[in-house]
Amino acid sequence: MTIWNKLFGGDDPGRVDYYREGVDLLSDRKYHEALTSFRLALKESPGDAVVLQQIAICYTRIGMTDEAAKTYKHVLQKDPTASGAHYGLAFILLKDGEVEEGAEHLEAFLAQPPDGPDAEKHVRHARGTLAELRGEAHESNPEPPPNELF
Repeated sequence: MTIWNKLFGGDDPGRVDYYREGVDLLSDRKYHEALTSFRLALKESPGDAVVLQQIAICYTRIGMTDEAAKTYKHVLQKDPTASGAHYGLAFILLKDGEVEEGAEHLEAFLAQPPDGPDAEKHVRHARGTLAELRGEAHESNPEPPPNELF
């Protein structure tokens, strides 16, 4: 923390970063605790699409896939280009046998894929799954990557 922040009240050292806490808990597989932290982060930033997507991931991990799907759909209503929401919703739909709608969300994800080293495994997985659904030849489809945001 800089002296400037100390003097003028920036970056309150006693303030909890609920989003970061949620991400850490999620990576430790403490899904219920992460969900609580993300809900607190959402109170600080109502409607934040990134926080909502993390909440959906928690719902998915604890088996509340209907709630996860609703949350992803809510994100997509606010931002139809939210790639993480397309990705997460696609695999929920596919698991529920909604192949056509799931494929549409994979296509939307791949139309504007995230970039970066962590995102590449998700892009490969989406491409492989879509090719498999279409009956196309494809490179080996890796195990599904952790459902994390990019």
